[in-house]
Amino acid sequence: MKKVALITGASAGMGKETAKLLAQNDYTVYGAARRLEKMEDLKAFGVKPIAMDITKDETIVACVKQILDETNGHIDILVNSAGFGSHGAIEDVPIKDAKYQLEVNVFGAMRLTQLVLPSMRENKFGKIVNISSVGGKLAGPLGGWYHASKFALEGLSDSLRNEVRPFGIDVILIEPGAIKSEWSKIAYDNLIKTSGRGAYKAMASKFANVIKNSDDKSSAPSVIAELIKKAIELRNPRARYAKGHLAKPILFIKKITSDKLMDKILASQIK
Repeated sequence: MKKVALITGASAGMGKETAKLLAQNDYTVYGAARRLEKMEDLKAFGVKPIAMDITKDETIVACVKQILDETNGHIDILVNSAGFGSHGAIEDVPIKDAKYQLEVNVFGAMRLTQLVLPSMRENKFGKIVNISSVGGKLAGPLGGWYHASKFALEGLSDSLRNEVRPFGIDVILIEPGAIKSEWSKIAYDNLIKTSGRGAYKAMASKFANVIKNSDDKSSAPSVIAELIKKAIELRNPRARYAKGHLAKPILFIKKITSDKLMDKILASQIK
């Protein structure tokens, strides 16, 4: 029987590339996102698009129910890829926007996880892949709420991994570096809108240029799709995998560097 995969954020970037790749490799793939029209092209690969808003519980419940009904109770792989980066100084970001950042990147992913776990436990098999970031290990200025969401996802995944391992379920964290996607434009727009004026204007302007130029060296999202496929097909996957432009060097530097020195390195990047 084909393994059934549910991939969120399948309308673009890493989610879309992962949906394509798994569908081409004999998986039954459901792609979920708010924008159904952005997933029309996935049908050619055999992906089944489902409209789902990760911030609306009724759409999450309906999505999981539909898949379980159509697959005789199977969601074998969940890839929590839906997410975005809200940038701006912590002082400037409205709390309602901060809450929305966490709603998408953390609470939506965990709610979906809660809903797929009963069937995974019953089937004694499951792979839950959470897309974190190098920004889940290292926090720089002007991205505090985004970093908070990814730090939270890292901690939740560590707890979850140890809770569900006895039931034959693996939890895998993916920590991408710079990846070509809609992420950079959204982060840039949010940063300028939120902190482009006022006390943090100079810092925001310099950091915005860093974001704007990041896609030139960023890795293709297919790099992460291939990494996800490799991880879910291992009998005993590692807890974490990092790939993409500068991912491993950044994580290594963070591991061996003091907080004070890391602050100086980060400050030097936006001078």
